[in-house]
Amino acid sequence: MTQPIRLPEEAPHEVRPLRSSIALVDRVRARLASSGAEITPALVADAVREAAGGVVGHAEVAEALSLLRQEFVGAGPLDPLLAEPGVTDVLVTGPREVWIDGAGGLRKTDVRFRDDEAVRRLAQRLALAAGRRLDDAQPYVDAWLPGTRPRGLVRLHAVLPPVAADGTCLSLRVLRPAAHDLPALCRLGTLDSATADLLRSIVDARLAFLVIGGTGSGKTTLLSALLGEVRPTERIVCVEDAAELRPSHPQFVRLTARPPNVEGSGEVTVRELVREALRMRPDRLVVGEVRGAEVCELLAALNTGHDGGAGTLHANGPSEVPARLEALAALGGLTRDALHSQLAAAVQVVLHVRRERDGARRLVEIGVLERTPAGVTVTPAWQGGDWGFGRPVLSTFLVERGAAPC
Repeated sequence: MTQPIRLPEEAPHEVRPLRSSIALVDRVRARLASSGAEITPALVADAVREAAGGVVGHAEVAEALSLLRQEFVGAGPLDPLLAEPGVTDVLVTGPREVWIDGAGGLRKTDVRFRDDEAVRRLAQRLALAAGRRLDDAQPYVDAWLPGTRPRGLVRLHAVLPPVAADGTCLSLRVLRPAAHDLPALCRLGTLDSATADLLRSIVDARLAFLVIGGTGSGKTTLLSALLGEVRPTERIVCVEDAAELRPSHPQFVRLTARPPNVEGSGEVTVRELVREALRMRPDRLVVGEVRGAEVCELLAALNTGHDGGAGTLHANGPSEVPARLEALAALGGLTRDALHSQLAAAVQVVLHVRRERDGARRLVEIGVLERTPAGVTVTPAWQGGDWGFGRPVLSTFLVERGAAPC
């Protein structure tokens, strides 16, 4: 059984308005909608006074203002949840089903909405703020909410009925800047000091690597920590879908993709930015997450003198990496044989991180890529503290780049 979260007394979230306040809010909402003007606190206050008409008390007017603020400002009643330091996801599956995910796992909160229409209005307002459309003709949206927030970037996903059969579904994912270094990850238990030294050798030898794992497993955090180990004389150019990486490095240049606006124009893709990054004299090229046809440009760059490149990839295990890259390369018109040929020459190491049941993120495997008659395979070199069959291959990679064997 999950335990509901008790929110602070000074920040109540359960919405239980008086019936007269509900009616007042409906009247104010109608007035604001018909005005066509930009919604400001002064405009809301004037609309409340006009709609109240002197027939409700001060307490009900204050309650109506609180409800309206939740509807028109930020993420409404979800804002305090997004501000919680350990929260990674806020999930709404119904007016009385608001959940959060984080270090303690998935937990239900005490947050309540008046009805499904209130959830729908919030989802549509957030979509509009992100420059996207969400209505019966376009019943789902995936976008980044605008603005820089101390709590991190927020990714919006929403689905409206009847596609969402049981009511509006709203998901907000908080992407906080990955700022840990390797010593910090050792203190957190992600890896031990000996493994940290091995990773430093991999970075110093300019071996190209991919960090793989599931959603929320700590891929970006580990990648950021490893980029912090790059020599300060090397220039890193990084391409990301969202600005998550924050390595402690003096020569870190970041390019961030841009989604299309509400008219469907103005999009700048990761693939386009990878091509632009190659013209910016990178010593190392990094793609924050490889998720599409940009893998073709990345592999081509790593095969033309840009050693030490890196990126993250969604995969359940190292053995799945070649097949995942095959599927992504096909989007860019690269055949299987061409993909395996480029992959074998471009990438040497795979680092697998996993989120455990207790919420801890751990490095569980280091694999090496080897060419076989059937294509590229990933052989374990290190697993959970023990060496694997791929250790000699990893040692060879390190020695060829002037580093000590492992």
